[in-house]
Amino acid sequence: MRYHTLLLFGLSALLLASCESSGFIGRGTRITSVRTTAYTHGESDHIIYGAKTAVGTQLKYGNVRSAAADWSVYPVGTIFQIEGLPYVYQVDDYGSALVGTNTIDLYKPDKATMNAWGVRNVNIRVIKWGSFSKSLSIMKERTGYEHIRRMVARIERSS
Repeated sequence: MRYHTLLLFGLSALLLASCESSGFIGRGTRITSVRTTAYTHGESDHIIYGAKTAVGTQLKYGNVRSAAADWSVYPVGTIFQIEGLPYVYQVDDYGSALVGTNTIDLYKPDKATMNAWGVRNVNIRVIKWGSFSKSLSIMKERTGYEHIRRMVARIERSS
């Protein structure tokens, strides 16, 4: 199943890479119908981490915004833009509920903004892909958690 998902994702990325740029900053890989959700540091399952990302930096909500993803799909440091929005997002966080879902979780500063986003399928343009090796180095000390082990295993299998 994983092989088929990766193959489909890879073929889709290759086909979509040839699409024209539609108002995005620069060129990159266009991916259509990406499922997005939203999170905030005030949620009960995030309170213990505060406003920090998995890489240890402050969650961002300005022209560059934080995003959480499965790092075996969108590695740490991946920079993307959502079609029709002026902001740039950087994958600097992950979440246990994201592993294996191909969902990107967008950081919002409060619950009202988070709830207003809801769940949306959007088109994104990956401006710069992050680093699987950096993802692995960050997660190496955290393999006591099942979702981390799953991401690490997926990256190692595809290397």
